[in-house]
Amino acid sequence: MHLGIYRFDGDPEELLAAYDKLMAGMPPGQAIFHACVTRPDGVTVYDACPDEAAFRRWVGNPGLQDAFAGAGLPSPEITDAPVHNALVDGRPFSPAASG
Repeated sequence: MHLGIYRFDGDPEELLAAYDKLMAGMPPGQAIFHACVTRPDGVTVYDACPDEAAFRRWVGNPGLQDAFAGAGLPSPEITDAPVHNALVDGRPFSPAASG
């Protein structure tokens, strides 16, 4: 699993409204792991892909930036990292087991 980290800077309330608009247009059931958290100066989205190659295809798709802009989100700072361990409700998270 590979984690994409999207940092949107700005007013958290405005960004959350734009984020909700973005998510309303996403097909259900695609996310392996997804979380949106607020910060005093913005929001950060954590979104997992099956592997690094899938992440690179996702962020390399010009439609992604178009989707952000269409929802009213600024272009985010994007970083990524391989996932070493993940827990949900105190148990190891396995994408295969969660589907």
